[in-house]
Amino acid sequence: MKLTLLGTGTPTPSLKRMCSGYVLEIGQDVIVFDHGFGAHHRLLEIGIEPTRVTHFFCSHLHYDHMGDYPRLLLTRWDQGAGRIPELKVYGPPPLKAASESLFGEGGAFWPDLTARTEHMCSVSIYHARGGTGTRAKPSPEVTEMRPNDVVHGNGWTVKAVGVAHFGPQLISYGFRLDSAEGSFVYSGDSGPCASMERLSEDCDVLVHMCHYLTGSELCPEFAESCMGHLELAELGHKSRVRNLVITHVTEQIDQPGIRERVLREMGAIYPGNLIFGEDCMEIPFTGPSAARLL
Repeated sequence: MKLTLLGTGTPTPSLKRMCSGYVLEIGQDVIVFDHGFGAHHRLLEIGIEPTRVTHFFCSHLHYDHMGDYPRLLLTRWDQGAGRIPELKVYGPPPLKAASESLFGEGGAFWPDLTARTEHMCSVSIYHARGGTGTRAKPSPEVTEMRPNDVVHGNGWTVKAVGVAHFGPQLISYGFRLDSAEGSFVYSGDSGPCASMERLSEDCDVLVHMCHYLTGSELCPEFAESCMGHLELAELGHKSRVRNLVITHVTEQIDQPGIRERVLREMGAIYPGNLIFGEDCMEIPFTGPSAARLL
């Protein structure tokens, strides 16, 4: 099982940190968790072809978490040329309606899809790539999950729980993947909440938003929907997380000296392995180990 961070940033434009995205490879499955703007570029940078992606889990419908969902689905469909299964898509309501408005009849990409399935220029490209017969439009298998729903894969499960983020306007989920090789928990975006504490219990890796320095929140609702660094340390400690990965990093925190301060102050509370996430970073499930000194 291999976990790679694709995008560790926020909606703030950045060439260093793309929007949220994570990919976990397990057996023959390639599972993407969130796919915000720029995450698809990182997927290509680490050498994963879109046609290899089998599942997509969307935590919530903020654009920095699903902006590259159309790119993933359309590129995968186009390059797959009818030779791979439809993408399996999971997330909160209204994910079905959002997908239909993108790919369904009359949706944003309907004119493009009509041209690519009917005009002989695109049909000939489809055949050259190995496609046969009439070219079908993409039809992702979209499943809207409810809190505590579990998806069963080949040697793995993913559980969804509701988390504290921008309710009631948005429904937001955290996810936990369990397998014989380890456990991975992803917060999506969340402020402090009991559901994330339960979801994270004794996990091998927790990837969680760390959006601001505790005490600098802009309003009470901000602190309810986003996680400060000290609250995240408390969560890691209380849930006995073995490896805690900081992500959704703002420019407030991403400064020389401030990064080190965050790790120092969090380390005084949380006794496990702290990792300051970066784009394209691979996260070890067994914890960090020093390289050989040469």
